[in-house]
Amino acid sequence: MTENILATDRSNPLFIYSPEHLLEQAQTAEEHLGYKILTFYIDADGSLAKAPTATTATFYLSPSGGTLRDSNLNIVLYSAKYDLYKGLGKTS
Repeated sequence: MTENILATDRSNPLFIYSPEHLLEQAQTAEEHLGYKILTFYIDADGSLAKAPTATTATFYLSPSGGTLRDSNLNIVLYSAKYDLYKGLGKTS
């Protein structure tokens, strides 16, 4: 897992995992190979942290499908609400 020790941005609230923060980061996130690149605080075992920690990690969101993956592309979580394209292309 790609981990970053935060030097200047230790209190960025968007790095605390929540569905709202994930979606907010995804709106302006850099893209690479179809994934949105997101950053979240992680705890000692590498899981998404619900509070600021000294360590962040890079995660990849598949905007078509709503799957969040870690830097090894292992699935961390899935939710249809993270599918940024849901409803597009559907006919009424």
